[in-house]
Amino acid sequence: MSSKRKVSNPLALAVMALLLERPMHPYEMVSTMRERGKHESVRLRYSSLYSVVEALMREALISAKETVREGRRPERTVYELTDAGRVEFLTWLRELLSEPAKEYTQFAAGLSFLPALPPDEAVGLLKERVRLLEEEVQSSRSRLDTVIEGGLPRLFLVETEHELALREAELRWVRGLVGEIEAGTLGGMSEWKSFHSEPAADRGRGDA
Repeated sequence: MSSKRKVSNPLALAVMALLLERPMHPYEMVSTMRERGKHESVRLRYSSLYSVVEALMREALISAKETVREGRRPERTVYELTDAGRVEFLTWLRELLSEPAKEYTQFAAGLSFLPALPPDEAVGLLKERVRLLEEEVQSSRSRLDTVIEGGLPRLFLVETEHELALREAELRWVRGLVGEIEAGTLGGMSEWKSFHSEPAADRGRGDA
C-alpha cells in the first residue's frame, strides 16, 4: 500500500533518479532530462526544479556536495543523493510500478457530464477530439521512431511508449463512442434525446 511521500512532486522523483546516477547541479539536471526526453513525462520548469531541490534538502533526501564554477559562469551547487534519499526514491519507484492508482483526468470529468449537451453537439466535440488525437498520435509515433533510429535504447523510452499506447487506446475508444451515439445504439440514448427535446422551462419539473 502506498505510503505518504515526504516530497510528492513527480519532479522530485526525476531529481532523485538523476542523483542516483551521479551528483549534479540543477542546470545539468535540466539538460539531462531534456536530452532524454523526460520533460515529456514530467513537467519541467526551472522555478519548480529549485523549489523541489529545496524541499528535498529540507527532508535530508539530498545534500549539497560542492560548489563549482565553469569559466565565467556563476557558481553552481552540486547535489548528491543521501542514504535516506536513496531509500525514499527506490520505495517510491517500486510503488509507482507495482500499484495501480486512480487518476482523475479532465476528460473523465467531462465524460461524466456528457448528457448535459445535446447528442449532436457532443458528437461534434468528440469528433474534434478524434481529429486532435489522430494528429497527436501521428506526431508522437514519428518522434519516437526518430529517437529510436537515432540509437537511444527502448529501455529509456518506455514511458513515451506507454503514453502513446494510452493515446491510441483513447482514440479507438472515442471513435467507438461516436459511432454508437450516431447509430443510436448507446444505452440511454432515448432519454438523452428526450431531455434535450423538452423546453428548458419543463426540465427538472418531473411530475410536479
